[in-house]
Amino acid sequence: MQTKKFDSINVVPFIDIMLVLLVIVLTTASFVAKGIIPVDLPDSKSAAKQEDIKNLTITIKKNGEILFDKEKVLKKDIESKLSSYKTKTPIHINCDKDAKFDLFVDLLDILKLKNFKNLGIITQKDK
Repeated sequence: MQTKKFDSINVVPFIDIMLVLLVIVLTTASFVAKGIIPVDLPDSKSAAKQEDIKNLTITIKKNGEILFDKEKVLKKDIESKLSSYKTKTPIHINCDKDAKFDLFVDLLDILKLKNFKNLGIITQKDK
């Protein structure tokens, strides 16, 4: 009995697997493009209403000005201004790269003392 030469590779199973993977990728990509997966939630009598919490953006400018959203706030008034917000409020810190680092550290200290934990720092992506 003579052995056969192995001259070619059968690529049909490989193509089948790749087509299945393509279908999976295209299906999940449509969910990612929308940002959410639609879900029909069940009803509950004891469900709590979801709070609508607005973000607070704190901006530190190059010249040292501090802005809460678009309202100018003095450094000494930061603590009193923060007391009007809930500790669950998402806070985004937007600081100029040429601003004094002292202001940024002072702001973080005040936020920590007031128990704000939902903090984010806004940055710019490198070009």
